[in-house]
Amino acid sequence: MANIKVNGIIIAENNMGDYDKMLTMLTPNYGKISCVAKGARRPQSALLAGTQLFCFGEYLMYKGTNTYHINSCETIEIFYNLRTDLDKLKYAIHINKIIQDVTEENENCYRILQLFLNTLYILSENEKNKDFVLSVFRLRLLCILGFTPRILKCTSCKDENDLTKFSIRDNGFKCEVCSRQDKSAIDMSESTKNAIKYVVSAPPKKIYSFNLKDESLKEFNLITKIYFNEKLEKDYKLEELF
Repeated sequence: MANIKVNGIIIAENNMGDYDKMLTMLTPNYGKISCVAKGARRPQSALLAGTQLFCFGEYLMYKGTNTYHINSCETIEIFYNLRTDLDKLKYAIHINKIIQDVTEENENCYRILQLFLNTLYILSENEKNKDFVLSVFRLRLLCILGFTPRILKCTSCKDENDLTKFSIRDNGFKCEVCSRQDKSAIDMSESTKNAIKYVVSAPPKKIYSFNLKDESLKEFNLITKIYFNEKLEKDYKLEELF
């Protein structure tokens, strides 16, 4: 069988037999795929490092009947700091669960993978507020999934001025007058509004290149959490690891 070379990140790992692993890998072109790594749990295995959770690497594999089989791998990034900081790991695992939910086999996942890698890098190598990182991730992921909020004008009257509310129901900004009839409308400051506009439109590698403080951060976290759970129809909660 012909070998193929694939870049991907391990998003799930399970023991199989005495020394093998069954993995789930997120790839840019093949989407979410199942992979068998023979002997990966042996202490001297060349696959040991590259088959751990959150390892991003280049994998040489062939496709079997139901799964792919990994022959070799070269690690590109292992996000080491996620493994040594339980708080960072908690957020990474939470984001990973979301990634598992929104991805499928045989679909182009390039943009989702890019966002996932950028987010893990920020969590691992930066000391930014982790709730802020999670909120940016949520909003940008919704944009990729087709739920980009309308941010240029009021979703009701189309006025471009006095946009002081975010409507969960109508997917975007609302003016003060129109929001009076919308129970889902949430207050937002100018800083929060600018943050939402930035995350929606910024280049992929720049989405975390800003900061929010105090009340604006609380507003931003609240809006992205409610909007995210509403659009994905699931109440995602950050859970303790132990």
